[in-house]
Amino acid sequence: MEISRFLCGLCAFFYLYQSVSAEATCKLKAKFNLSGYKNVEKKKVVIGGMFPIHKRIASSDGNTSRLPVSSGCEGFNFRTFRWTQTMLFAIDEINKRTDLLPNTDLGYVIYDSCFTISKAVEGTLTYLTGQDEAVPNYRCGTGAPLAALVGAGGSDLSIATARIMGLYHFPQVNYFSTCSALQNKFQFPTFLRVIPNDKHQSTAMAKLVLHFGWTWVGTIAADDDYGKYGIKDFKEQVEEAGVCISFSETLPKVSSPEDIQRIVETVVESTAKIIVVFSSDVDLSPLVLELLRHNVTNRTWIASEAWVTSALINQPGVILYTSRADIPGLQQHLLDLDPYADPLTETFWETLFNCTLDYSKAVRQARQRAKEVNGTQPRAARAVPDGLCTGRESVAKLDNTYSDVSQLRITYNVYKAVYAVAHALHNLEHCKPGQGPFTGKTCADINNFEPWQLMYYMKNVNFKVPNTEEEIFFTNGDVEGFYDIINWQVNSGGEISYIVIGQYNGSEAEESRMTIRNDSIVWNNEELEPPRSVCSENCQPGTRKGIRQGEPVCCFDCIPCADGEISNLTNARECILCSEDYWSNDAHDECVPKIIEFLAFGEPLGITLIVISAFGALVTIAVGVVLIVNLGTPLVKANDALLSFTLLFSLVVTFLCSIVFLGEPQPWSCMTSQVALALGFALCLSSIMGLYTLYKLPTAAIACTVWLIVLPPHPVKNTSSQNIKIILECDEGSVVFICCIFAYDILLALLAFIFAFIARKLEDHFSEAKCVTFGMLVFFIVWISFVPAYLSTRGKFMVAVQIFAILASSFGLLTCIFLPKCYILLVKPEQNTEEMMRARSKPRDHLVSTGTSASLATAGTEITATTASTAIDD
Repeated sequence: MEISRFLCGLCAFFYLYQSVSAEATCKLKAKFNLSGYKNVEKKKVVIGGMFPIHKRIASSDGNTSRLPVSSGCEGFNFRTFRWTQTMLFAIDEINKRTDLLPNTDLGYVIYDSCFTISKAVEGTLTYLTGQDEAVPNYRCGTGAPLAALVGAGGSDLSIATARIMGLYHFPQVNYFSTCSALQNKFQFPTFLRVIPNDKHQSTAMAKLVLHFGWTWVGTIAADDDYGKYGIKDFKEQVEEAGVCISFSETLPKVSSPEDIQRIVETVVESTAKIIVVFSSDVDLSPLVLELLRHNVTNRTWIASEAWVTSALINQPGVILYTSRADIPGLQQHLLDLDPYADPLTETFWETLFNCTLDYSKAVRQARQRAKEVNGTQPRAARAVPDGLCTGRESVAKLDNTYSDVSQLRITYNVYKAVYAVAHALHNLEHCKPGQGPFTGKTCADINNFEPWQLMYYMKNVNFKVPNTEEEIFFTNGDVEGFYDIINWQVNSGGEISYIVIGQYNGSEAEESRMTIRNDSIVWNNEELEPPRSVCSENCQPGTRKGIRQGEPVCCFDCIPCADGEISNLTNARECILCSEDYWSNDAHDECVPKIIEFLAFGEPLGITLIVISAFGALVTIAVGVVLIVNLGTPLVKANDALLSFTLLFSLVVTFLCSIVFLGEPQPWSCMTSQVALALGFALCLSSIMGLYTLYKLPTAAIACTVWLIVLPPHPVKNTSSQNIKIILECDEGSVVFICCIFAYDILLALLAFIFAFIARKLEDHFSEAKCVTFGMLVFFIVWISFVPAYLSTRGKFMVAVQIFAILASSFGLLTCIFLPKCYILLVKPEQNTEEMMRARSKPRDHLVSTGTSASLATAGTEITATTASTAIDD
């Protein structure tokens, strides 16, 4: 200690006498130019404070030909001046209390950091050394011990001061620095803060963006640790959740019109309607002014707490975070300010009322104005020159951010920081000997303690803030992350009001940390619904996202799902294929059961076919009745009655079997329809050939029996023919069997046509061969045309085509073979004689034939005995 004092005295000696001796080894390098408040006389403990009362340092001429002089400050900030007065108010309030530090009178040393790192470092060194001149690593001042530093404002300033404070384990309690980098206790071992860590704020801002479904946002950050770390944490969280960053700009610390103009152009050109800002009001205000000049008002700003209630930026429609409280008595303290108390207060007063407290200066200014107006120097100035402050101006009458205590947020943090130091000092002072926390269970002396001893109590402080009862304690130097979410709104008087619309509490469970009252929000578009901010609109169900090459994932095209595929979610990445029995609806957002299709009995087409089939069967039966009635007549006797009735029976079977094709396919109906059709036509064609059915029919019945046993027809669901339909149809079971059976029918039809065609020239009055020939021609025409029609249709119309072919061929045979007979029997009965049934004589005619069915068969047998024999063998 003696050596330290000696060196300090030696330095002071050289400074006072400005010695230029070559042997001098200690001299003053520069004199700091600091402004602020100091009250250390007769004080037991001194608390330091640092506030950015001015916005910037004044520019210097850069002259290197003289002793360096610390730059002054400019740009008075009324908001931060209120913070300074709050510290003075809190210390005065504590000194008056009897329950907190009753035996200790607190003093203070407060400096203006001018919102610059250099001034913050100057203030820190001066505070630590106890003199206006900094002597590194020595405290040459005398008097009350230093307790802690409240400050130094922004994160950049606090990082600079905290590195110096950390060297001496000197406690620093911050009210404004939220940068997450300051949580590193290896670099900043003595830094504490009563404002939440930016990690909480970044998380809260990210949750807010996700809450309103914004996926396309821009970011703006100050070019300092506060902005860089804050926006980095925010971007990491939102990008992980699928949000894209439209642009990311950095605000210059030194105002640059070119940079500001570039950022404005970026904001204007971007389609993002939401802009997240991590910056102080000082750094952001040039950009806001330029945006207003360009009339850029259709953006919603998500603001950090650094400019939550700043008067520099007072545009509506901004959502932001912070916590607030009321401090009784503070407003009166602010209004009772004495303008002549000190230079800093004088500057505040002159700036607030745009006047000067210096009479001489006011006279000079008045004379200068008069000279500029009249062009001559006035002989005498008035007793009270214009521009002179009276010192009695009313602060209360001005609508100024200094006296506005409606939104005490950072101000409240200053209040809490001072009380945190006071409670730590109280615990240090009331330590019981023998129960202390230090080596040997000793206690520290309130009159002479080391900074590291107070640091122990600072880290373990736990108290409730007066009036609000908020509990304050530090966890690794940080407090709980609690924020109000507020909305800037314009009230009826056209003034900005701050409406709390929700809260964020970082100590709650993940799902319940944020609460927002959406109906309380007034958006900048004057609508109730939040603005949309997306690069691409959501892909609705029925579409999928198609990523655009080279663009962020939030920019995409909505591609409709293909037929048979759906997407039932918004922004689906892939479409889902419907299962076999389902198909996509028109909107492609739901798989619906495919349409079940079959030719039903009750639909118009089914009813029509039933009527036609029944009509054909009834006509066939009616023809049979006519033949029975005229059974003894020559015409009926001339034709084999058994063959005629067999043919009529087979036609009734073919007419009625067509009805079995209708309705939902069942195992019995599939087997019945196919077998009845095959046997019906086999019987019909055999009858036409005039051969006994017993010879031909057993062949087709045996084949059908084998078919039904081995691979019977059965109902199936055809899902491949039509995408949107399930066609219920009959599967023939075996293509081989059905081809063989119907090939047999075709063979019979071909033989019948050949026999009828050969016998058509037999000379008789009634040639049945011609009728059979026409009937078979109709049969072939119907079934030849049926094949392409059948193959070109699907579903129930395929069944309808098949039924029409059956009915058409049956009507063709019935009409061609039996209509001429019925015409004679019913209309021309006079022609129904033996003479008319006899064959007409013809030269060279060696055959005697009546042209009846029997003779037709006999003639055919004689002419083509070999062919007939082959047919019988079949």
